[in-house]
Amino acid sequence: MTEPDLGSAFDPGEIEAARILFARPVAFLMGAVSVETLPAPDLPEAAFAGRSNVGKSSLINALVGRRALARASNAPGRTREVNFFVLDGRARLVDLPGYGFARAPKQATRKFQNLGRAYLSGRPNLKRVYVLLDARQGPKKSDEEALDTLDRAAVSYQIVLTKADQVKAGELAAVLAATEAAISRRPAAFPRILATSARSGAGLADLCAEVAAALAR
Repeated sequence: MTEPDLGSAFDPGEIEAARILFARPVAFLMGAVSVETLPAPDLPEAAFAGRSNVGKSSLINALVGRRALARASNAPGRTREVNFFVLDGRARLVDLPGYGFARAPKQATRKFQNLGRAYLSGRPNLKRVYVLLDARQGPKKSDEEALDTLDRAAVSYQIVLTKADQVKAGELAAVLAATEAAISRRPAAFPRILATSARSGAGLADLCAEVAAALAR
């Protein structure tokens, strides 16, 4: 399917610098199962959040050009830790447990989702959260609840639409417009929305540039 040309907020030099950063060595550091086991807040972090099965792990893999750095699964709710990846020894990418549906006992589901919320509300080195929404569906109730949590915690976040290659151009434009309207009055929302596809590569260069700029702040 053809995706609309959304333009870029970055010049070619910024895009290239971000490409080089994300081509640098990246490695899995750890999976934290409690607040006490989180790594020291000594590097800037960019976190990826979203509903279960929205494609967080696939998007992280696509950003760094690795097929299996973050463990992707077709089974919703498989990410049950806060997973940390070190990028070039100078920043961390963070894969948060999915919210919404999860194939796990309710008590376990609450535990790893509460861990994600605790991380988001108390991490001083967290530069930005990228909230992933399925481009085929737009924001759902569970997404609205997650954004409420981020607004209350005053954590900067940016909306990223995933699986944009599976949506017709006109439909994608409508989802973008609806999402922009949904966040227009949210105090912690970064105004620019990105449409991406881990499969086709659409929007990844701009997302790399957004993350690189946020980590540098």
